[in-house]
Amino acid sequence: EAIGQEFRPAKVGDSFGPTWETCWFKVELSIPPAWAGREVHFVWESDGEGMVWRDAQPVQGLTKEGEKTSYILTRSLKETEPHSLTLYVELACNGLFGAGKGSMIAPPDPDRRFALSKAELVIFNRDVYELLVDLEILLDMAQLLGEENQRSFQALYTANQMVNVCDVTDPSTFPAARDLAAAIFSQRNGESQHTIHAVGHCHIDSAWLWPYEETIRKCARSWVTVVRLMECNPELTFACSQPKLISLLWQAQQFEWVRSWYPGLYAQIQDFVAKERFIPVGGTWVEMDGNLPSGESMVRQFLQGQRFFQEQFGRICSEFWLPDTFGYSAQLPQLMRGCGIRRFLTQKLSWNLVNTFPHHTFFWEGIDGSRVLTHFPPGDSYGMHGRVEEMLKTMKNNKDKGRVNHSALLFGFGDGGGGPTQKMLDRMKRMSDTDGLPRVQISTPDRLFSVLEKESSQLCTWVGELFLELHNGTYTTQAQVKKGNRECERILHDVEVLSTLAVARGGAFQYPASQLQRLWRLLLLNQFHDVLPGSCIQLVVEDALQYYTEIRRAGARLQEEAVQSLCRELLPPKAGSAESTLVLNTLPWERTEVISRSGPAGMETLALVTVPSMGYAIVREPLLPPQPVAVRKQEDGSIAMENGVIAVCLDMMGHLTSLRLVDSERESVPDGCYANQFALFDDVPLYWDAWDVMDYHLETRKPVTTLLKPLEITLAGGLRGSASFSLQIGESSTLTQEIILDATCPYLRFLTQVEWKEAHKFLKVEFPVQVRSTNATYEIQFGHLQRPTHWNTSWDWARFEVWAHKWLDLSEHGFGVALLNDCKYGASAHGNVLSLSL
Repeated sequence: EAIGQEFRPAKVGDSFGPTWETCWFKVELSIPPAWAGREVHFVWESDGEGMVWRDAQPVQGLTKEGEKTSYILTRSLKETEPHSLTLYVELACNGLFGAGKGSMIAPPDPDRRFALSKAELVIFNRDVYELLVDLEILLDMAQLLGEENQRSFQALYTANQMVNVCDVTDPSTFPAARDLAAAIFSQRNGESQHTIHAVGHCHIDSAWLWPYEETIRKCARSWVTVVRLMECNPELTFACSQPKLISLLWQAQQFEWVRSWYPGLYAQIQDFVAKERFIPVGGTWVEMDGNLPSGESMVRQFLQGQRFFQEQFGRICSEFWLPDTFGYSAQLPQLMRGCGIRRFLTQKLSWNLVNTFPHHTFFWEGIDGSRVLTHFPPGDSYGMHGRVEEMLKTMKNNKDKGRVNHSALLFGFGDGGGGPTQKMLDRMKRMSDTDGLPRVQISTPDRLFSVLEKESSQLCTWVGELFLELHNGTYTTQAQVKKGNRECERILHDVEVLSTLAVARGGAFQYPASQLQRLWRLLLLNQFHDVLPGSCIQLVVEDALQYYTEIRRAGARLQEEAVQSLCRELLPPKAGSAESTLVLNTLPWERTEVISRSGPAGMETLALVTVPSMGYAIVREPLLPPQPVAVRKQEDGSIAMENGVIAVCLDMMGHLTSLRLVDSERESVPDGCYANQFALFDDVPLYWDAWDVMDYHLETRKPVTTLLKPLEITLAGGLRGSASFSLQIGESSTLTQEIILDATCPYLRFLTQVEWKEAHKFLKVEFPVQVRSTNATYEIQFGHLQRPTHWNTSWDWARFEVWAHKWLDLSEHGFGVALLNDCKYGASAHGNVLSLSL
């Protein structure tokens, strides 16, 4: 398609755009015959990301920020090689890290232009290049090994000799200079030296500062570069995670894109996978957030990922690879082991703002006692460049010296793609076994973990969650994304339950496996660790919300089809029939609840129903509650509600001033305190705006006190009582809340709507309770976790804002209060105050 376009002249200095546009360049080259025998490169520098195409195939990624600005035309120009050729350069009008206006993480500048700063045909002098790499390694050794180390002086004097020997105008002096360096590099280590397992790596965020669609091209640019490097460096191995990204090459919807866009690259990567040099790792569909997805979602991440590896490579992953998410649930070890994974690699806890994590290699134990061997690369990065400084840091920083003598180093540009470069490999070749430096070998994750397993007898064990002491705001940022995730998890659960029951009942119903897999994959994609947390640009949020809309739409259709098959003869003959209502319960316990149903002329009516576990009930005559809800307005304007189970009192501001169990007379709200208290905090983090809320935000607490509409009764009782009120929040936001008590119900419901127009503010709702406990309990995936309610240690107060799923609870012996939610994740429990971040 590009080749068939009409091209106009372009020159160095021209700019192109705007942001997210694509420009194609037709480059006609003519190599002078006088360059015979020389290495010839095509050099291209632009602040946009580029791809070189030759003979209709992608051959080289070009990214200035990733130190890839040349395409090797020939290593030694022969007379038989073509001297005139035509290349095409595909230029994406975005950088390696998007197009932030003013800073990397600022919103993209929609009008940014991208300049072409260099387009040249050059002779590459490899002898000079090799000399420069030799000198770089020697000078780094001289500078970094320290004055007390003899090797630093040997390196310094060798570099000095090389300068003396080398005449830059006489290439015949270069070999003697290089021989001096080789003599240093060939002096070997002792047997006890630390061994670094270097693995090529290219972390590509599925979406972050660029939309999902740009990730397709980032993968192609990065991986075609890896293929070129593998052709020239037979020792290179490359670990590639995220089947969703690999699926750009093999599977799902992107399979069709890449099979048609990059068929040649597709075939080349398949070949290197077969040779075990392009190594799939990870085990999950995408590198998902490690906290917020439900237990079932996490199982599906592993299920889809491991199924992909089994189908494509004949084996499942034994390593879980999640280097860049914002903390790790204590349930993950059990899920990993259940999915055939016994090894785990990450490095994100090196970002902790308060406490330094005490290990780099250890066993991680989950809430059921499952353990996985865990390794954090001691260089605290997944994007190393193969420098001496990084090797020394990897060795010196290792917190498990003496227990293990091997560690990982992941090298290659990452986040926005890029991957390894030739210079990184050439640096490490010189350090493969050089006295004074750790031993460096190009390796694989399996080789590393196999050695660590043999050395594991003295390793320590960490029990519970791996909590990242940073990015606590990601539990709350982008509320619509969080809500969409929770709702779609529930929808897919219900569709699967009802479809399974329909199949079990017999008949012609076909389980919608392919449709469900498509919807699950959309949901799993949105659980990527910059999408569900909300740390992505607006374009990505818009894509995510569209995917949730599609899941809701298709899920509703599948649910209706399952219900029709399961209960066709039970359904009322026509819409709006008030004679009977079919009520389904997709949860595994019997439920008695007040429901809303359509009555005559479309009017909503209430009914109290009891529905068995995973079953249905036909409601004809609604149940009568043992005690109807009583709602009374007091003289002071407060409202009292009672249903025989709990009794509550609300003041005119909507505060909960009393909550008690009728049988026990135990008061839950302390004297003089207000529950359901909204509070506004300043939210001005140090740098990571969408990611972070800092501990000092707690010092800026301002209770919301501006009443727009006082509390008024909206339903007077019977099956349901309710009252509503409105508040002004900050400068221009409003909040409306309806507080509902249903017959027989042991909890009070709060339906809250906020019209949010604030910037750099954080809204929470607080519930002080008359319960004393040193630990609060939080729901996590398939279980729960206790965290302290005090700040005795730095580890405690670093958890000033934590994550939870559907509930958190503060209990003492015989009594407790729980705070439930249907779409929130940020929470805290300090002292006796339960807080939910809105």
